[in-house]
Amino acid sequence: MTEKTSVQKLKMLYLYNIFMKYTDEEHYLTIAEIIEMLKEYGISAERKTLYNDIQLLKEFGLDIIMNNGKQYSYYLASRDFELPELKLLADAVASSRFLTDKKSRELLRKIEGLASVHEGNQINRQVYVTNRVKSMNERIYLNVDIIHRAIQEKKQISFKYFDYDLNKKKRYRDGLRIASPFALTWDDERYYLVAFYEKRPENYTNFRVDRMEEIVILEDKVAKVPKNFSLSEYMNSTFSMFSGEICDVKLRFQNSLVNVVIDRFGKNVIIIPDGDEHFTVNVQVRTGAPFYGWLFQFGTNAEIIRPADIKQEYFSMLESVLNKK
Repeated sequence: MTEKTSVQKLKMLYLYNIFMKYTDEEHYLTIAEIIEMLKEYGISAERKTLYNDIQLLKEFGLDIIMNNGKQYSYYLASRDFELPELKLLADAVASSRFLTDKKSRELLRKIEGLASVHEGNQINRQVYVTNRVKSMNERIYLNVDIIHRAIQEKKQISFKYFDYDLNKKKRYRDGLRIASPFALTWDDERYYLVAFYEKRPENYTNFRVDRMEEIVILEDKVAKVPKNFSLSEYMNSTFSMFSGEICDVKLRFQNSLVNVVIDRFGKNVIIIPDGDEHFTVNVQVRTGAPFYGWLFQFGTNAEIIRPADIKQEYFSMLESVLNKK
């Protein structure tokens, strides 16, 4: 088989690539233009055979449309991802804090490749990565993949966990963490691992994925998850992914905050009118500073009704802030 014959056999693949890369609803190619483009790949083609090739691509599933103008031209009318969807994905990648600046740019180039070269330019112009707060952990996307596999295989993992000091240097916590991964969640633009942790077997613990390193899947099976556990309810009760004690509380809000309460606790929360201007809810929350901080932003429009000890703890925290000099 000669080199020319070998290249010629690739004609359908190059033709597929031409439609994917150079055509869309606003950019068409005539048969003559397609013939010239195939020549650049070292492939010769005749009009009659190209008509048959295009028909075969249509039968394969490509949504190729013929435009009836002064001369017949063709374009790819639809793709797996439409331009608005690609722009949405690009915005999510560019703004995501868990991705590093380098990884964001790599993914954006790949997203652009899913559109035609003309539409890809629109994606490139609309997203900005520089100076956004981004993760400093280049391996985070690999961490996510390893954790997903561990969850799927129902196996425990070990890993190192670190914080940053005042010099922005990593400070590792003592020893390896061994945990039973249960779920990956997204909160405050960051990935968190929800897991059973060996040092806190009575409760769930949340770990920032971007602060995990050297994750290893172990042979030991994960701890059994309670049958009544609901991830959505767990997330609704958790503030800033704080792993505190869970508590039943009754809260009172001004009516204007009903949307905030539904956003926080879900549409299934039971809202009980309390006079003409207020309502109450009974919810489970993980009490502590993150919960109190969330409540404080509403000022006098939100309050804790019970239990008394949680209400007093909230007051004590506010008093300590006021008395700080």
